[in-house]
Amino acid sequence: MTSPWSTFGTSARPIRTLGGESPGGLMLPPAAAEPGLMYAPRGVWHDGERVVVADTGNHRILIWHSFPTSDGQPADVVLGQPDQHSEGPAAGGTSKRRGMYLPTGVDVIDGNLVVADAWHHRLIAWDGIPTVDFAEPTWLLGQQRWESVAENAGGEPSLRTFYWPFGFASIDGVFWVADTGNRRLLGWRSASLPEPNTPADILIGQDDPADRLDNRGGIAVNTFRWPHAICGDDSAFFVADAGDHRVLGWNVPPESDGDHASVVIGQADQSSFDEFKNRPQGSQRLRFPYSVATDGTRLFVADTSNNRILLWNTRPLSGSMPGADAVLGQPDMDSNGENRWKAVTPDSMCWPYGLGLCNDVLAIADSGNNRVVFWEVPTE
Repeated sequence: MTSPWSTFGTSARPIRTLGGESPGGLMLPPAAAEPGLMYAPRGVWHDGERVVVADTGNHRILIWHSFPTSDGQPADVVLGQPDQHSEGPAAGGTSKRRGMYLPTGVDVIDGNLVVADAWHHRLIAWDGIPTVDFAEPTWLLGQQRWESVAENAGGEPSLRTFYWPFGFASIDGVFWVADTGNRRLLGWRSASLPEPNTPADILIGQDDPADRLDNRGGIAVNTFRWPHAICGDDSAFFVADAGDHRVLGWNVPPESDGDHASVVIGQADQSSFDEFKNRPQGSQRLRFPYSVATDGTRLFVADTSNNRILLWNTRPLSGSMPGADAVLGQPDMDSNGENRWKAVTPDSMCWPYGLGLCNDVLAIADSGNNRVVFWEVPTE
């Protein structure tokens, strides 16, 4: 199959770009924040109409209430900053409730916008999707008070606290959080967002709620180094374990720590965490995979350090090192250069960090290029 875009094994193509391109990649945008620019975005959500982006480096959330009709279109709403031209953690130090510090994961759950305010070690949410700038969040998880922003609420890890929660998802009646800095997953059996300060019902990745060891002291199929993003449904469950250069998959969502992953993507076996640096990657290897997305059939993985997105046409649910069927952002399975070691183009990537999938449109937070790119990814 041939394509004018840098893809292999698929006819996927970019259709819209938000933010500004950084020539050469990994270059800073203008010093002043703008509603149409981004700095290292790490999270994105869309439903085919509305778009939400975690503009991480500017410590804010950008919202488009209708799908952008042109590249670089400015956002309609900015959250986390008092206006559309400000930046800085905690709204420049003026507000811990309305401000954010490196927001990452974003999603809309039961109609309400939820954000992983990672370096404030909490999740926050609004009633609905705000239509005005600097709107005040109404829901808090991980901290007991809005003024508290310390890791693990200033104490030891518990079933109520977080340390860098980067990702979350609501899957089959459980609200999951990738509590990255505590190297674990927490799950609340809740039909909607759990009540604030409620302890989690499920702990996966540590022996005790107070532990936060890398890989529990010894890597296995129920341990993590940097669990970063979660996706799935009632028949599959995936976690991007970025620090171990792998994605773990379960053929049903886990109910407890004793439910071990059934597939290891990116590593040869359950006990490996090799980084295959400076060598051909092929269709099986991953380097710092920071995000995962599924549409019920296919699986997409943001293979971040390899500057590409890998696609499995059928979700792998058993074994080790299943090979991907297609790649976005690179001309073949062995290439992995930032922007293919050339200029920034609509189909090149530099540290793709977050994914948002709806129908056949995949939104990619192309972090190193300071932009979000929407790709049409038709079922082949």
